Parts: sequence; C-alpha cells; structure tokens
Amino acid sequence: MSHIPEGLKYTIEHEYLRQSDEPGVFQVGITDYAQGELGDVVYVELPEPGDEFAPMDTFGTIEAVKAVSDLYCPLAGEVVGVNEALDDDPALVNTDPYGEGWMILLRVDYPLEFEELLDADGYGAHIGE
Repeated sequence: MSHIPEGLKYTIEHEYLRQSDEPGVFQVGITDYAQGELGDVVYVELPEPGDEFAPMDTFGTIEAVKAVSDLYCPLAGEVVGVNEALDDDPALVNTDPYGEGWMILLRVDYPLEFEELLDADGYGAHIGE
C-alpha cells in the first residue's frame, strides 16, 4: 500500500505538489506509488531554473532499472529551483519521495489551479487504494 500524505495535491500522472514557504511556489516530485512502480531509480534528468512549462508538458525524465518515464509539469509555471542532490543520489526518490526526493520548485502562473488537482482521497481512488 502506497503512502499518500494529506495536504498535498496530486495529478493523474503521479506527480505531487506541496506548497513551499513562498506564495505561489510549489515543490514537485513523484508519488510513493510512482516510485514503487518504477523500481530502483538510477538517474533523474531535470530542467534548468528559468525553464517554463505548460500544464502536462514533459519537464524531465526518470530512469529506473526497468523503465524510463517522463515527468509531467502539473501546472503552468517557471522552474525556480531543482533538487541537485538527485544528481549524486537519485535513489532519494525511492527512499524519501515526499521529502529529500523532491524534484523541482515551480512558480505557478495561476496558483488557484492548485486547488483543482486531486487531494489524497482522490489520488488514492485513482490508484485503486
């Protein structure tokens, strides 16, 4: 059974968003369910700060022993930070997906759209838990 924290928002593509200390900026990563489906993560390719994305644009890739998957931007916005720790230790995505395994900080164009994403119950229903 996957861990699905309350208070975050989720996409059907298995990304999560957490409000940062800065208004309109969200931490983005993949869910515990997604990392479990991928298996051991060996490489994460992330964008550069300043890159801009529309909703559901591919913002990077994640490579595991058994698969390579795209990472999808949950909302329109600009990348304002990346988790450089993943360069040295991509397995953080497996061991702590909601903590040290986050991927990007995204300043969203329309912060109210955050509320339109799935809550923990909705995401749990989406993945059948």
